[in-house]
Amino acid sequence: MKLFLMYLLLVCSCLDIPGIFGDIGTATSYDPPYLPTRCNGYDQDQFPEGGLFISASDGLWDNGAACGRRYRLRCISGLRRPCKEGSIVVQVVDFCQHRPCQATMVLSNKAFDAISRTPYAKINIEYAQI
Repeated sequence: MKLFLMYLLLVCSCLDIPGIFGDIGTATSYDPPYLPTRCNGYDQDQFPEGGLFISASDGLWDNGAACGRRYRLRCISGLRRPCKEGSIVVQVVDFCQHRPCQATMVLSNKAFDAISRTPYAKINIEYAQI
């Protein structure tokens, strides 16, 4: 029995189990114009290549310290099964413009399209700072 448990532990540790294993929150998308932002104003260079960026809610904003932070996230659920497979990496470039913010993260259209089949939906996400 002891040998079996050791074998089982070895097998489980070798498996590449997909997932992020982070915090759970919600996400929506927002449309351009994306400038100015609360992080770097009108500077176009603040946006990461590929257009995968977010506006952070009060819980993530941290009095502006969130600017430039990167998160790996994935869609985990929503109405009418919106989730696409895989995860993306996004960067914080702004503070959510609505009070209260409608989601934990408000994603650029490109970021939202990368993880959801349904535009303008509210989805549940799993995320972790990297």
